[in-house]
Amino acid sequence: MSRIFKAIAVWALLGLTALPVAAQELSGLARVEVGGSQITDSWGGLRVRLALTQGVPFRAYTLDGPPRLVLDFREVDWQGVTKPVLLNADRATDLRFGTFRPGWSRMVVDLSGPLALSKVGMSIAPDSGKAVLTAELDEVAPEAFAALSGAPHDPRWDLPPPSARAMPPRIPGDGPLVVVLDPGHGGIDPGAEREGYQEKDLMLSFARELKETLLRSGGFEVVITREDDSFVSLERRIAIAHEAGAHVFLSLHADVLAEGQAHGATVHLLSDSATDKATALLAERHDRDDILSGVDLTGQDDVVAGVLMDLARQETQPRSERLALALVAGFEKAGAPLNRRPVRRAAFSVLKAADIPSLLLEVGFMSSPRDLKNLSNTQWRIGMAAAIRDGLRAWVAEDAALSHLVRQ
Repeated sequence: MSRIFKAIAVWALLGLTALPVAAQELSGLARVEVGGSQITDSWGGLRVRLALTQGVPFRAYTLDGPPRLVLDFREVDWQGVTKPVLLNADRATDLRFGTFRPGWSRMVVDLSGPLALSKVGMSIAPDSGKAVLTAELDEVAPEAFAALSGAPHDPRWDLPPPSARAMPPRIPGDGPLVVVLDPGHGGIDPGAEREGYQEKDLMLSFARELKETLLRSGGFEVVITREDDSFVSLERRIAIAHEAGAHVFLSLHADVLAEGQAHGATVHLLSDSATDKATALLAERHDRDDILSGVDLTGQDDVVAGVLMDLARQETQPRSERLALALVAGFEKAGAPLNRRPVRRAAFSVLKAADIPSLLLEVGFMSSPRDLKNLSNTQWRIGMAAAIRDGLRAWVAEDAALSHLVRQ
């Protein structure tokens, strides 16, 4: 096998023999056997060994900026696997694993420096079907690592490319208001974590409850960017909103910030610069989600931000600002806890759909004991959902009244 390559993809063709009973007994999900799995330093490099209960299709490649190893699998069960048990190497600085999208899992190993794949393969025991995946990495020059790194493109693994086509601004009319709800994080990316709670789970629950509230109220059509615990890239979230013909895009979060900076609901608008340091930190955290999840951002110049920003400022941004104020008014009317500065601005990538009024809503902050108690309470979340519904209704009425001001 060549010692220098950009990416390796291996497809295990399993289960070709018709064995109905055996197929029923198998979950189709390979489990990681912790006792036989380890990430360790090797002489001059790094070695990854994963013991699996059965062989699965996989691919391995490296990404730069920062350097990291990515392993994609047909879905793997990580139950019982922890970073402290698996990671035992100085040349690997961090480790993440979990669902990447439905049916697929991902492991991302942060590398201490430029380490290129030199060997990778999966051996499958003929008697038991158990498998061992081994990947070896060697030190190389930074220039060589950059040249060898990059995500391979394969229709069997990749999501379809999102459209970057400019669309005319949508004005709510007599039909239902199309709302795209975007529960932050998911899959391999848990988001904020505090006291056993994960942001990705809380926001998925809230998105489902908000969707139900809006649909029961009538006058709304609702799309959720992820319906389960799967990872969705920032770029794909925007594409989903375009595909749905969204009138409104709401990205839902419950982050963690330093004590004293994070209490109560906060609504964030798109801006070239942040209104304060805390908001700037939030934007950096959210924009790093794709990197943490192993997404290749090389060459992804922001078409929407670069080409349509003027359109966003002139047409969509004023509508987004009125939407933010309407939601804050809805929260106030419902008696929901608000941050002392409830409307803030920063360069959040997930808000860069220039033709759709878009907001990032921190429903609360998990770093606040009061907020965390509220966020984990179903009845409280339902009350917040009702407040958002009322804010959306008020915005629709105002937006319709002002629609003649939108440049055609």
